[in-house]
Amino acid sequence: MSNSEERNIEVKVKTKQSNKIIDDEIDENPSFIKTLFASVIDQAIILGVSAIGLLIFDILIGFIGVGLYYSLKKIGLGLDFSFVKQFQGRILDGFLLTFYISISSFVLSSLIGVIVFLFQRSNLIILRYFSLLYVKFIRGTPLIMQIYLFFYIIGSAWGIDNRFVAGVLILSIFEGAYIAEILRGSFESIDKNQIEIARSIGYTQKQTIKFVILPQLIVQTIPALTGQFASIIKDSSLLSIIAIIELTQTMREISSLNFKLFECYILLGVLYLVLTLPLSYISEKLERRFKYEN
Repeated sequence: MSNSEERNIEVKVKTKQSNKIIDDEIDENPSFIKTLFASVIDQAIILGVSAIGLLIFDILIGFIGVGLYYSLKKIGLGLDFSFVKQFQGRILDGFLLTFYISISSFVLSSLIGVIVFLFQRSNLIILRYFSLLYVKFIRGTPLIMQIYLFFYIIGSAWGIDNRFVAGVLILSIFEGAYIAEILRGSFESIDKNQIEIARSIGYTQKQTIKFVILPQLIVQTIPALTGQFASIIKDSSLLSIIAIIELTQTMREISSLNFKLFECYILLGVLYLVLTLPLSYISEKLERRFKYEN
């Protein structure tokens, strides 16, 4: 008997054994086939949705690329990115400064958001009203106005001359209001019966927070916070108005030297996408994962 025939016989034997195991499981547990079928359908839907999503993304990118190409061709504009090599050091410095500002602002704004969220849950009415006023003012006014207000008026009054520190503080104060609202919404979505049950079985307030509230709060806020980090990166571009040499200001200065306005701003958009697209992908993955687990 040849090796190929032996392998065929071995495969047939294993297939019969697998079929027998499944048949036995179906006989002992009639709902097994429904569970198996549902699992297969779920996996097929997930794979199908992922494949369709990638296809749609590729089509959209293709349309954007074709549209940009024909638009440039129609106005007779040719793009020349040869300047990148000449200014690569400045571009890298601006890119890194944007990254550092965004990381620092995210950490500080998360701390501010947590504090404001605790103020919102406080028994002291003055803290609740302070948090309410803070959130309403920050979310109800544009960031560009807040930058001028905090840097040129409040910052000058308190002697904050370091533009990096000022930029991080301004962004943190602005984003902290949104993070506080993310935490508030996540907390209010927790079923209050769980808290009552925890108290009824003898949990203290600290144990209830540690074992009931905090795990669910983390699960529900992580995807939203990841998306908020992407917003911080984009909002940091407005700090160029106070002459912080981050990525946007760097590209603005380069375009004023070589007069390649379109090339500079197209490159600017690409560099911001390098920072934000991975975060958007991570946010969507976390959201789907936690949603599936819940």
